[in-house]
Amino acid sequence: MRVPVSWLAEFAQLPKGITPAQLHADLVKVGLEEEALHVPEISGPIVVGRVLEFVDEPQSNGKTIRWCQVDVGGETRGIVCGAHNFEVGDKVVVTLPGSVLPGPFPIAARSTYGHVSDGMIASERELGLGDEHSGILRLAELGLDPEVGTDALELLGLNDWAVEVNVTPDRGYELSIRGIAREYSHSTGAKFTDPATLPPSASGSPKAGRPEPTKDKSNPVPVKLLDESPIRGRQGCNSFVTRVVRGIDPTRPTPPWMASRLRLAGIRSISLAVDISNYVMIEMGQPLHAYDLDLIKGGITVRRASNGERITTLDDQDRELDPEDLLICDDAGPIGIAGVMGGARTENSSATRNVLVEAANFDPISIARSARRHRLPSEASRRFERGVDPEVAIPAAERAVQLLVELAGGTADSNVWQVGEPVATEEIELPAGFVNSVIGTEFTEDEVMSTLRALGARVEPSTNLGSGLVVEPPSWRPDLRDKADLAEEVVRIRGYDLIPAVLPTAPPGRGFTREQRLRKSAAQLLAASGAVEVLAYPFLSREQLDLFEPGVEACELLNPLDWSSRYLRTSLLPGLIEIARRNLSRGLVDLKLFELGSVYLPATGGKPLAISLPAGNSKPSDAELAELESAIPNQPLRIAGLFLGDSILRQPGQKQVHAGIADAFEAVGQVVRAVGATAEFEAGSRDGLHPGRTAIVLVGGEEVGFTGELLPSLAAEQDLGPRVSVFELDLAKLIAIAPAEVVALPIGTLPAATQDLSLVVPVEVPAARVLQAVREGAGELLEDIRLVDDYRGEGLPSGTKSLTFALRFRAFDRTLTATEATAAKMAGVASAEKLGAQLRE
Repeated sequence: MRVPVSWLAEFAQLPKGITPAQLHADLVKVGLEEEALHVPEISGPIVVGRVLEFVDEPQSNGKTIRWCQVDVGGETRGIVCGAHNFEVGDKVVVTLPGSVLPGPFPIAARSTYGHVSDGMIASERELGLGDEHSGILRLAELGLDPEVGTDALELLGLNDWAVEVNVTPDRGYELSIRGIAREYSHSTGAKFTDPATLPPSASGSPKAGRPEPTKDKSNPVPVKLLDESPIRGRQGCNSFVTRVVRGIDPTRPTPPWMASRLRLAGIRSISLAVDISNYVMIEMGQPLHAYDLDLIKGGITVRRASNGERITTLDDQDRELDPEDLLICDDAGPIGIAGVMGGARTENSSATRNVLVEAANFDPISIARSARRHRLPSEASRRFERGVDPEVAIPAAERAVQLLVELAGGTADSNVWQVGEPVATEEIELPAGFVNSVIGTEFTEDEVMSTLRALGARVEPSTNLGSGLVVEPPSWRPDLRDKADLAEEVVRIRGYDLIPAVLPTAPPGRGFTREQRLRKSAAQLLAASGAVEVLAYPFLSREQLDLFEPGVEACELLNPLDWSSRYLRTSLLPGLIEIARRNLSRGLVDLKLFELGSVYLPATGGKPLAISLPAGNSKPSDAELAELESAIPNQPLRIAGLFLGDSILRQPGQKQVHAGIADAFEAVGQVVRAVGATAEFEAGSRDGLHPGRTAIVLVGGEEVGFTGELLPSLAAEQDLGPRVSVFELDLAKLIAIAPAEVVALPIGTLPAATQDLSLVVPVEVPAARVLQAVREGAGELLEDIRLVDDYRGEGLPSGTKSLTFALRFRAFDRTLTATEATAAKMAGVASAEKLGAQLRE
């Protein structure tokens, strides 16, 4: 939120000569965050001048310049000007030598076109007032007739500065000069004047303050609120206020002081009617919309969109509407997406003479979803989705009408039309001593009451509690919902520095749980082997989900940050692929990545999640908690990795080694060993993986994941190169079936006996099953067994393969003889014969 200091000073009494640093510090005291400072990029001397005479001088390059004599207040300056849109007697803005224009662009007397130009006559763009650069700025076009020599910076509001603060999502009221001025008053005790308390209105009402809505039914544009599909039981529109101003002059310019303030607040000046609605929104926090009254067909209806309905918005984009979108419609169809953007059909133009001003109060959830769905973040939606004061609609509409009358020459209808009623805030019981009990302070009851009243709350003694208070929060604070919120507000306003600093006694540690320890060990092993841990976004598109699990049921977010990525992941691999693509595009071609995180599996059979929190501030019942728990997705912990490029880089005496499926197998083995288990691999298949280079990972006979190479076509489609290896393991399941305790075997000190074993087995028998059979048959003397060769070719019967294993035998109490080792080996062969294995001759 950008806050022009001159605007702030209208509603909060600022000390003379306040500095940006001091203003920022005062706002930070009440919880606002300092963001930036916006100071003028322009400096004087810049004055009002009058053109006394000029001579047109054609140049050899085909251009005609004007050699002007300009009165700048007591002296005449000769200035060369390339523009031709002015006449003798016009008052203009003259930048004298020594001034600096935005850019920066310093001005000095310089020789040009055969003259010494002693300054420059400036255009709107050169002054930073707008984009117009076809000619110089003539002050008469702005309705100004100042004295010659007047300081143009002050006249045009170019000497103002602004501070920028970050507003947290729960305090939408701070997205206004009204809200910031109130916060400054809380911080410093300065006098605050609420702009919602208006002087006598433009409609001629002698009564100051909020005008009363008209009670009769003669509204020229009748309004209906028809929300038949409220979200979470909340009506999309609670209150809809309209005012009518007739006979405005659309050619009148926006006054410089208003354009300057809007520019400092980060809003571009467009036209007078639009600028007035933006000005009131920034000032009072109430988004407004101005319709061309003559283009509205019949009355206005606020309703949800129908299937297939479309609208062309003010940015000239044709948009398909969603049935959740809340619309403003006339008898001919939609004329705006409520709280987000108006429609082009009723847009103000140079032909607009009569204006309908809308000031409504919309449901924050509806507006937030529509803005994200259509990717239309706007200043209006930014305020509505945080909550707008429902009581400020009528004063804001009155303020807009007042400015349209004063600046655009219109005439206001005396009626104030309101349909619906603002939602009232609910009372909160605040027990005596509660604030001190949770904050650790010693505030008196009078201090608590005075602080809450300063916030704008109504505070009365409680009759239900016997002691304590009943607090009705102000209408602009929808974030105050329970007693804890009130306690936070008391200490925020009184000062966080009053909270005593007490060092808590740390409880005795119990160390990591088994699951935490094993999870940490798995990640540390992969990192120690050179892999880099990454964190991917858990939100995926439908296309990303279908890479490895086509058509998989996934949890769909109702209010996603990005509508195209609205599904929660069911696999870690799509996120790793996206990270690999990003790194490859930045020149990092050798990657060894892994992620440890949760996936989200629907607990509702693929149906949309319907999780509704119980109403009120009481603790949910056991049944309600159980219902909520049953709707939460299952979130198992997984670990996945991706390998591409070179696993060993080329260097003197070392050839490069390409990363491949062996790296994925080794990573899987590291993870499984980290939890104290042993991995087995069986040939398998998986969508997205090479059918001949995919393995299912088994532990204790149960499937815990898979590993393999991406399909070459998929790798090429994702711009990842020809060979990419991946793995994904269900770490939660792996930890659950792993041994509860890892038994460390003693280190053998006696000599080992080594032998090789070659078995001929049918091609379809997995090597892992043969290895396991040999291990079981050989017994406890077998210390280690490894597959060292898989031969398929000449010399073997058709449909068979030869598997060669390296065996290591050892006894802990004696030196094994060759006979004992051979006997153990043959026992393993006998066990493998059950799988059709035969000893290779």
